[in-house]
Amino acid sequence: MREYKMRRGEHLEERVPDLKAKIEEMFGPVTGTEEFKGSDLYVVDEPSNPVFTRIVAGAVEYSGKKDKLAVEFEEADPTELSPDELEAAGEAVSLKNDFLLECTGRDAKSRRESMKNAVQDDAPDV
Repeated sequence: MREYKMRRGEHLEERVPDLKAKIEEMFGPVTGTEEFKGSDLYVVDEPSNPVFTRIVAGAVEYSGKKDKLAVEFEEADPTELSPDELEAAGEAVSLKNDFLLECTGRDAKSRRESMKNAVQDDAPDV
């Protein structure tokens, strides 16, 4: 499960007031919820794009901090996909990036930099 923070000064609930509807619009019907760090995340067990096998996404609430978007995209093994399903792979990448951009306000480059900085911050001092 990956957690994504919002752009400075922005909040998830302001960017996407109805997160469940956004998830259903982009990935398919929500089939349940799953607990993660005390928050209920939405589960899509049968995503509309055949590259995804399951998606878990939602807001993780932190006391005294801004909420973060938690997402886990489970994807099918590319060697097991049919040629038609492989064509959906490009769309799957676009769906992920568009969803993360709409929810966080941060593009792929910005998210990569943030994750890289977080890893460096967590590294032990030698």
